[in-house]
Amino acid sequence: MKTQFAVDVLICGAGAAGLTLAIDLARRGIDFRLIEKNHQPFHGSRGKGIQPRSQEVFEDLGILDRLVAVGGVYPTDRRYRDDGSYSDAEFTPPQTPTPAEPYQHPLMVPQFLTEQVMRERLLELGHQPEFGCELIGFEQDAEGVCARLVGKGGEESIRARWLVGADGGRSFVRHALDIGFPGKTLGVRALVADVMLSGLARDAWHRFGEGDMQRQIAICPLAGTDLFQLQGPIPPDVDSDFSAEGLTAIVAERTGRADIQVSSVSWASAYTMNARLADRYRAGRVLLMGDAAHIHPPTGGQGLNTSVQDAYNLGWKLAAVVRGAPEGLLDTYEEERRPVAASVLGLSTKLLGAMKNGDLRRGREVHQLDIGYPQSSLALEHPVRSGVTAGDRAPDAPIRDADGQRLRLFNLFQGTHWTLLGYGVTRGKVKPRPGMHVHVFGPEGEVNDDQGHVQRAYELAIGDWVLVRPDGYIGAMLASEYLEKLEAYLLQVGLQPVMSE
Repeated sequence: MKTQFAVDVLICGAGAAGLTLAIDLARRGIDFRLIEKNHQPFHGSRGKGIQPRSQEVFEDLGILDRLVAVGGVYPTDRRYRDDGSYSDAEFTPPQTPTPAEPYQHPLMVPQFLTEQVMRERLLELGHQPEFGCELIGFEQDAEGVCARLVGKGGEESIRARWLVGADGGRSFVRHALDIGFPGKTLGVRALVADVMLSGLARDAWHRFGEGDMQRQIAICPLAGTDLFQLQGPIPPDVDSDFSAEGLTAIVAERTGRADIQVSSVSWASAYTMNARLADRYRAGRVLLMGDAAHIHPPTGGQGLNTSVQDAYNLGWKLAAVVRGAPEGLLDTYEEERRPVAASVLGLSTKLLGAMKNGDLRRGREVHQLDIGYPQSSLALEHPVRSGVTAGDRAPDAPIRDADGQRLRLFNLFQGTHWTLLGYGVTRGKVKPRPGMHVHVFGPEGEVNDDQGHVQRAYELAIGDWVLVRPDGYIGAMLASEYLEKLEAYLLQVGLQPVMSE
């Protein structure tokens, strides 16, 4: 008897990771449900930095312009001395956008605004999260997952082909699978709060007591709002007062100033910093992503970004498998993303140590533009190259179309498809496939590398082919004499040729 599935994918958790996956599946026409046990959206600002690589992801998903509109740039970093004087510095070293890397600075958008924009985009695609709907149990077999939910209408059971746990650091899904979550508590308990206050200008991120874990406090104006975010270490064994009066007292004690007055508190939380990584990201037909798979300190602004990019990596693979690609494709999700999380854990922990010593400068390492999957089984390259290689992020470049109109490579990549670029090649050597767009540069092509940016970014020779994955990474780089190796690769990722009648 054929199994009846209610949905292809059940996503548990409607934070940034769950919303990213939902948007990606929605634009691919995959049937899913997105559930969230909380009764309303998260309304805090814990993750507020959108790194350059995530800006590229959000551009592809169609929301970067909206995030820029509701957010803003990071303010000047202002560090106060004990005598009340201060010094100003740029939060990140100034960098000029390049043809290959159009975004060079983190964008500040409070998490609640980011997720609001994402929910609006999801609604445009015909879907919305189900708040107040909790996963309370599940069982899986070779074909799918039977999940028990409880929501406003009571308890229900549904059958899904796949279950994705995006349900945070205390993940019910991870616990139910008994997947280990080793790591360590980092010995720092911290306060974060969104407040209205007076006494400080909004043109700077105000930092007091840098290098002193007893007195340190940072007060940052939240772009797109009238709020400030308070951040600072607090004693591990003391119940702090997070009322307006209590926070005013904490600020006065740490800054030595009585003129900074907190008038209201929008959201406040105390949390202990941890660095933990799940032993595995997949158990049969259940997958983990975001904080359910890795948690780390907020230093470096890596958390939300890593979670979003987990979902961006998983989305196209899940959709391909639902549509008939080999299930082994899903094994590349953990293969690619778990080492990234391990690296981010190390970076965030290192930056936490720097923060304790009063050094908060951040460089290119937090931008996530250098993240890639060169060791992935999905990286195909013949001959072996130097420079940009298979598995790396696919650089952007300005180009022209056949009519001479200016375009970017990112315009060609945007969407749910694969992109195959041929450089000075003979058109027609690759069989057409649904889900793959082919663009040829050169005399037989319809796009023009008139300034040579594509050739320089990818270090291409005449006859080279570059296959770009739906998530903007290079899947394959091949000289024409190795083009036959592309056929098996395309079948592996679910791209079947059009059958002639």
